[in-house]
Amino acid sequence: MANQQDNVDDVTKKTGEMSLNVGAKAFVPKFNVKAPAFAPRKATQPAAPVAAAPTEGAGVAKPMTISIGGSSSNNTTEAVAVPKPATISIGEASTSQAPAATDAAPAAEPTPAESSVDSPAPANPTTEAATNEVAVEEEEEEDDDELFNEHTKEHTNVIFIGHVDAGKSTLGGNILFLTGMVDKRTMEKYEREAKEAGRDSWYLSWALDTNQEERAKGKTVECGRAFFETDKRRYTILDAPGHKNFVPSMVGGAAQADVAVLVISARRGEFETGFERGGQTREHAVLVKTAGVRTLIVAINKMDDPTVGWDKARYDEVTSKLTPFLKKTGYSPKTDIIYIPMSGYTGAGVKDRVGSACSWYTGPSLLETLDGLQSVERKTNGPLRIPISEKYRDMGTIVSGKIESGRIRINQKMMLMPEKHICEVSNIYGANEAEEKTAISGDNVRIKLRGIDDGLVQNGHVLVDLKHPCHITREFDALLIIREAKNIITSGYKSVLHVHTATEEVILSKLLHKVNAKNQRSRAPPPFIKQNEKCIVRIQTTKPICVERFEDFPQLGRFTLRDEGKTIAVGKILKLVETNTVNAAN
Repeated sequence: MANQQDNVDDVTKKTGEMSLNVGAKAFVPKFNVKAPAFAPRKATQPAAPVAAAPTEGAGVAKPMTISIGGSSSNNTTEAVAVPKPATISIGEASTSQAPAATDAAPAAEPTPAESSVDSPAPANPTTEAATNEVAVEEEEEEDDDELFNEHTKEHTNVIFIGHVDAGKSTLGGNILFLTGMVDKRTMEKYEREAKEAGRDSWYLSWALDTNQEERAKGKTVECGRAFFETDKRRYTILDAPGHKNFVPSMVGGAAQADVAVLVISARRGEFETGFERGGQTREHAVLVKTAGVRTLIVAINKMDDPTVGWDKARYDEVTSKLTPFLKKTGYSPKTDIIYIPMSGYTGAGVKDRVGSACSWYTGPSLLETLDGLQSVERKTNGPLRIPISEKYRDMGTIVSGKIESGRIRINQKMMLMPEKHICEVSNIYGANEAEEKTAISGDNVRIKLRGIDDGLVQNGHVLVDLKHPCHITREFDALLIIREAKNIITSGYKSVLHVHTATEEVILSKLLHKVNAKNQRSRAPPPFIKQNEKCIVRIQTTKPICVERFEDFPQLGRFTLRDEGKTIAVGKILKLVETNTVNAAN
């Protein structure tokens, strides 16, 4: 015990005699910014220290060696034992033979052997690429957050369809008035003008029918467009023409719709005229189903008419005739069809519920029903696809259409297919002609383009992003369902193809396989096909068109064939025989 105390005193005395070498080279840490990420390695066995002379403190753990300035002695092993950490050397190198610390100052140049072990490895290109990908993903996430902050309300496109004079435009105009999109003063102006023209009851429709031809005849010619908003969603109204001569305009509107409102006139005689052969009620229901609209709201309009008087028996009569036909078309009566009695002229059942006027109906109003529908799946992060439904020139080239997939922003470069012209977004106009910085999938917008002449743009062309162009083809295979045909159809049959917003003349070049009720294909090609039969055919177009396979992109893969003013067949694209794509990024 006395010997240990003497050793402690000896260490204390020698430590007190130490002097700081101010001339020692200052320790400056160095960091290799190109070094790879730290990965722990298995520690190597330190070299054995030089054997020291046996001392009285043998058997006691070796104390820490500290060298400050001058050389330290190895005779300090008689000190009180402490756990041995790495040797610390400040100034000159210690004479102790303990291994050097990993963070010691680089006083001496490392030997080649040391350099090969301790020097950092060169940067790994794979690691740098992964880092860049992570940075890009983080940037895209920030863009997504910014987009969703700007577009907090879901946008739904609603098309009003039905036979002529069913009250589609009147219903749409009243919705704009009830939701505050058209003020009372403007509506009173329309009412005065309609009264002067002898069309007192038409004034509500004038909010949608803006040109003089439509107002004079009381018939919608082109697919009108308007916007309104509720507390839950933003809506675009697509007012389809009801006359059979303007069905192509209706098809272009149906291609942009998410939800359809089939307006039925409950007035005696009008329902029967529209629903029987020759009326547009049936054809419109088929066309919106072909366009991919899954939810159909049937608005039983004009229930306030003196011939009806909110009679439940008339309501039941109309629904009992419609339901079997709509079920045959492909709609499920339980999940896809919603019936609502209303009066588009008085507004009963439009925004507010019908109330005491129709005591037997206690369901929601039209706007309540629209707000309660399930959200539509959007491809906001998908490749950009904007089929052009309208184009005109106004201080530049302006196009309109629904963004089926992707997103756009100001100054973004795009490509116009199939012409493969590069253009740039100059302005984006959303609801009520308000300028927007961005637009996402589902929005129905007008876009002012820079760097392209309006003569190069046609309805049915598609705007895409530079990295993901769509397919261009003149020939494709499709599954065709014949809905109405007076005669048999053989190879060489000519008709008009309606796909998304494009219209093109086509020819059925080959009948490949007939498909039976069990979806089994025939081995030999059939000589002909007739009504209510399914067949896989090869179709050739007169000009290149932008389409996709149905399984890849349904919005650009479903189509309708019309001939002699009637819908002959509907189908979906299975295979693109002749394709052509271009990547502008290359």
